[in-house]
Amino acid sequence: MKKSFLFFLFFAAAKITSAQYKPVEKESSLKFTIENFGFDVHGSFSGFQGSINFDPQNPSAGSFDVTVDAATINTDNSLRDKHLKEESYFDVANYPRIHFLSTKIAGKGSVFTLYGHLTIKGKSKDISFPFTVAAVDDGYVFKGSFKINRKDFGVGGTSTISNELEVVLTVRVAKV
Repeated sequence: MKKSFLFFLFFAAAKITSAQYKPVEKESSLKFTIENFGFDVHGSFSGFQGSINFDPQNPSAGSFDVTVDAATINTDNSLRDKHLKEESYFDVANYPRIHFLSTKIAGKGSVFTLYGHLTIKGKSKDISFPFTVAAVDDGYVFKGSFKINRKDFGVGGTSTISNELEVVLTVRVAKV
């Protein structure tokens, strides 16, 4: 009986140390920049969904499981956006969501490093990137950026666009 009670206390304490949050769509952004014909093209995605468990005092107990809607790609050019949704780029008909699942969170204070699997078009790659945390009302604002190679995910073929692009994230979360 004592062992069961201790297990219950341990489980309850673990649940308390890492609060659960959901992305706040209107206050979150995923922006990217990629070079095309020598010029920077800027774009964004929206449609944030997922679950984030985070406590800055115990980051290793946290987790991120979030997605964005691939069909929301917006480069301020409707013809280009239509093309990017097609099979040779994001293939949104078959792969409607871009997914990130964390494997580790490290750091302290307001600067952390997030490790995990990024999945685009059914292809997963391990990535890591630094991010900052700021407490707000009923949650946090996470900010970070990273670079990826589009070809690692089968996005686009041989063309005039750069293989590398930069992703900049601002994710506002609120308690569930």
